[in-house]
Amino acid sequence: MALQATTTISPTGSLNKEGKSITSLKETGFFGASISVPFSLKAESWAPLIRSKEFRKREVAFGTLVVRAQTAATTPAMTNSAPDAKKTKRKGNVIITGASSGLGLATARALGQTGEWHVIMACRNFLKAEKAAKSSGIPKENYTVMHLDLASLNSVRQFAENVRLSGKPVDVVVCNAAVYLPTAKEPTYTADGFELSVGTNHLGHFLLARLLLDDLKQSDYPSKRLIIVGSITGNTNTLAGNVPPKANLGDLRGLAGGLNGVNTSSMIDGGEFDGAKAYKDSKVCNMLTMQEFHRRYHEEAGVTFASLYPGCIAETGLFREHVPLFRLLFPPFQKYITKGYVSEEEAGKRLAQVVSEPYLTKSGVYWSWNKNSSSFENQLSEEASDAEKAKKLWEVSEKLVGLA
Repeated sequence: MALQATTTISPTGSLNKEGKSITSLKETGFFGASISVPFSLKAESWAPLIRSKEFRKREVAFGTLVVRAQTAATTPAMTNSAPDAKKTKRKGNVIITGASSGLGLATARALGQTGEWHVIMACRNFLKAEKAAKSSGIPKENYTVMHLDLASLNSVRQFAENVRLSGKPVDVVVCNAAVYLPTAKEPTYTADGFELSVGTNHLGHFLLARLLLDDLKQSDYPSKRLIIVGSITGNTNTLAGNVPPKANLGDLRGLAGGLNGVNTSSMIDGGEFDGAKAYKDSKVCNMLTMQEFHRRYHEEAGVTFASLYPGCIAETGLFREHVPLFRLLFPPFQKYITKGYVSEEEAGKRLAQVVSEPYLTKSGVYWSWNKNSSSFENQLSEEASDAEKAKKLWEVSEKLVGLA
């Protein structure tokens, strides 16, 4: 359909400070606005159009020049929006395990309050997580609480199925939840018979990550990520990592035997049970698993795999099973002696950066922060970066969780 436009242009005169006459035009167009522009400029801009064969009619009256323009029928109509206009980026969906307290809750709050993320709080205690989310000020529309018990492989499988049934895309997965039993004299076990620390921190997360990998692959989010929280205590190339008992996976004989304490040891290396070492060993497993994910799937899936140590969160529920004197003295020791103290809020912001920031998309990296809260790629210990051990750990873990 042809588009017809009528514009009326009235010449007016004025004097500049030198007394010379300047001719200008007042244009009244579609919107009724009057705009004064120099006649010479207006004439130059209209001249090509007036000469164009698309103009069918020209009419000149005394004191007023009227230009009626009719476009050719083949001229495409103008629209307000270009066909290649960028789509509005949708809200990202991030799953965070152990999001009812500590680092997980702080991260959920940091992401949920931006309005750019919907947080799936994967927690064992549904009511505790719901209360924590409300008290933390996370807007209701930005979070969903879903039940997950990492100490039960059946619960992990059910959770993955529930996520799919929810219809929400999976854009980022954060494996954060952890069990730490430093004073335990005897091992406790998961529903599947594994020592609790390794069964929860490593095997539960290993199965969860494997089950959600296809969902991550299918996400259309600009940056898909799988993040597994590590620990300085699992890295023997650090001062903290050399505090006894030190992490050591040995030849994985205990893990290969099932960690059940019946047919084999409840410890990964086949040694005597030690609650603190079991936690440290599980963190080495977490960091090895992240690297093996990177080697196997980064190029194929386009997913960023990363681990991190957000700093020493000295006041956290992770230490609730420690002796009271330790809980009393550890925070001031970290604040005033080592200077390594980090609040839960700050640690949550750091983990949120690894979830969302475009400058932290490098895969296969173990992130840390310096005293100025600037992120950097940290060096893993020899054992925590052993590619052969990572491959063996992967294969043994697959069998234990029923994937092989």
